[in-house]
Amino acid sequence: MSALSLRSRVLAFAAAGAAALAATPAAEAATGPYQASFLGAFTTQLVSDKNIDPQGANDWSCNVPGRLPIVLVHGTWESKYSNFAYLSPKLKGSGACIFTFNYGASNPLLPLFGTEDIKDSGRELGIFVDQVLAATGSTKVDIVGHSQGGMMPRAYIKYWGGASKVRNMVSLAGTQNGTTLLGIGTLGRQLGVLAGVGLVLGQAAADQVEGSAFITALNAGGQTVAGIRYTNIVTSYDEVTTPYRNGYITNNPAGAYVANINLQNGCFTNFADHLSMTYSARTLWYVKNALGLPNPSRATCDVQLPVF
Repeated sequence: MSALSLRSRVLAFAAAGAAALAATPAAEAATGPYQASFLGAFTTQLVSDKNIDPQGANDWSCNVPGRLPIVLVHGTWESKYSNFAYLSPKLKGSGACIFTFNYGASNPLLPLFGTEDIKDSGRELGIFVDQVLAATGSTKVDIVGHSQGGMMPRAYIKYWGGASKVRNMVSLAGTQNGTTLLGIGTLGRQLGVLAGVGLVLGQAAADQVEGSAFITALNAGGQTVAGIRYTNIVTSYDEVTTPYRNGYITNNPAGAYVANINLQNGCFTNFADHLSMTYSARTLWYVKNALGLPNPSRATCDVQLPVF
């Protein structure tokens, strides 16, 4: 056998192994308890396995005819459990198959993920979506993401072949147009030390600064793709995605369906901030409505307090 032939066989074997790995569901993780608050979920995770699943998620035998699987995507310095310990079991109880994962590396001491280069995280999402499609036999997924997770799937759609695999993109306080990080990003640009933001807070934080090279490239040519439905839910009390209207999609040359929703409109008792909004019954109503899940006819108005 020639050296060239042997090399070709080795490369083919390696490629086949990589494809098999991409099609294999993630290793089974322990399931944490249901939580009604972010602080409860975060505290639970601190004293347990940082890779625990939220209830209702990652049943790889789940298949509901007529319903697309839902992929939940956590935010920066969060995790699948701390973000979705409330939403995941609620959506599962509405008759949907729920899947979620941790991405973007992790803090070695704390259960914090989503800190790495966002374009690379879009590739991670693509691998996970392919696992979900292979397991369920579906051709598309619905995505619900919080903060970075409400924007990062657009990198998957734009750069990693996700345009044909997503039906609904539901964003909760997503950094669609970046964030001032309460002025830190603006100050960093003025001082010429934007790279320092990434060094201290992680590359994902630098990528999300309003006007960053990543956000500029992602939004170039428009923020939507024809055939995908975009629902963007924001809270007026957001202290992370700032200003909160940066969570809206406003550049829609594709003519896609876009709904921009403020949680507080019509509900003055909801004071959800960036972290507590994924634990709000009102958020749940809007998510279920966007995905066509069984829902009361009128939006829930709850009493929701901020984490900070």
